[in-house]
Amino acid sequence: MSWEKEVQEIQEMRKAARAQGGAEAIRAQHDKGRLTIRERIDGLLDPGSFQEQGRIAGAAERDESGRLTSFSPANYITGLGLINGRRVAVGGEDFTLKGGSPNAAGLRKSIFAEELASQYKVPLVRMLEGGGGSVAKGKGSGTVGNPAYEKPRFLSIARLLGEVPVASAALGPVAGFPAARFAASHFSVMTRDTAQLLIAGPALVERALNIKITKEELGGAAVHSRNAVAANIATDEADAFRQIRQFLSYLPGNVWELAPRAASDDPTDQMAEELIHIVPKNRRQIFDMRKLVGLVVDQGSVFEMGRHFGPGLITAFARLDGRSIGVIANDSKYYAGAMGAKAAQKVRRFIELCDTFHLPIVNFTDEPGFMIGPESEKEGTIKYGTSAVAAAVMSVVPWATVVVKKSFGVAAAAHYSENGYVLAWPSAEMGPLPVEGGVAVAYRRQIEAAEEPEKLRAELEEKLAAQQSPLPRAESFSVHDIIDPRETRPALCHWINWIEPQLEGLRGPVSFSFRP
Repeated sequence: MSWEKEVQEIQEMRKAARAQGGAEAIRAQHDKGRLTIRERIDGLLDPGSFQEQGRIAGAAERDESGRLTSFSPANYITGLGLINGRRVAVGGEDFTLKGGSPNAAGLRKSIFAEELASQYKVPLVRMLEGGGGSVAKGKGSGTVGNPAYEKPRFLSIARLLGEVPVASAALGPVAGFPAARFAASHFSVMTRDTAQLLIAGPALVERALNIKITKEELGGAAVHSRNAVAANIATDEADAFRQIRQFLSYLPGNVWELAPRAASDDPTDQMAEELIHIVPKNRRQIFDMRKLVGLVVDQGSVFEMGRHFGPGLITAFARLDGRSIGVIANDSKYYAGAMGAKAAQKVRRFIELCDTFHLPIVNFTDEPGFMIGPESEKEGTIKYGTSAVAAAVMSVVPWATVVVKKSFGVAAAAHYSENGYVLAWPSAEMGPLPVEGGVAVAYRRQIEAAEEPEKLRAELEEKLAAQQSPLPRAESFSVHDIIDPRETRPALCHWINWIEPQLEGLRGPVSFSFRP
């Protein structure tokens, strides 16, 4: 007497699960330029590292003798694996079965993926392609709705954001509950040509609102990269996997750990000669902030997120002496780097992300203040800007602020935190508001009455600009130091090592973690 029969049945069910929706469905998936979920898992994880959970979850039918006659696998695949030797949980819909709309077992597995990441305290990667619930019901028990005692389905999703890094990729059409999962992530990426993210698809939009629209127009990458639903856009699925791996490399496995230190060959005393010339003497001339940042941090370590949303402010991960940092910097190419409502929202979320995972923040400041004008007022810039300021001053991680050029107004407060390390370049201008605005308001009548108004305006601006020099502030110990721009990398590399004991004391959950 043996268990050969039962083992054979298990093997049959495993084979059916590996076959997914069948050869024809897989071929259709490939014809659309998209991989299957199992191919995606193989493309993301270290080779041979995937340990699937629930391999034979699904719906089986048996004859009167109990023999297996057919098996429909769960259309969600999940399990544990390795990325660059570090443990992660991974999961995603199988679009070859029911277009990714969850069957009973698939829904359970998708919820379990969140619990799996929480249980093992490892990052979670979601690879999304599918819809939410369907009105087309199969045969059931006759019960309606979830038990009254059941925990809210979104509870584990929300809690996870305060425990482990969560990265999501939209790799095809994503709607309903999977779309909410995509948004509930620390990092989200969409493939440029194959992904759409929708609350509801075109058919429902037309039915409800009488609007004819394509999936791409409704929720393509071009839409969601500009509203912050998608942090980044990927050229293809391989690029999406690469970006997720890179994102995770800057972060610890969970909030009870610190980010791993990467090997770095860059000398900590490197003084890039270009930095002395990068900020122009002409106060109205723009410069390349991304180039500036790249010259200070470890070479090739910058990973920017959210470039197309609130472009006046840059948010990125980078490294100093191999240690992970968050970078905030103004981009003067967009409205002189002024903080609008969108940029403020981006900065607030980024500060919360760095706080949650104990990443020190380095600010490269060229802040002229909040964006002004009727559109700025309509967008509620003061509300979102104040929220960003509150996040900054309440932040618990160490901060270093390098005042590169401008630091004006209330918006400037979003670039400093309690007990932060503040350095200024000789090009720094600091004060309640930019010279041009101050002169226009304070000296309006004198300028209007002058024989040569523009000449007087220029003279006044030059006079007041001299008063905004960083030198008096350094003399009054309002900044920690004024430095030669070429000294920035050595100074920040010293700082990143000084603060290591502070980071050790931050291990564990923060009181106010990341919110989407």
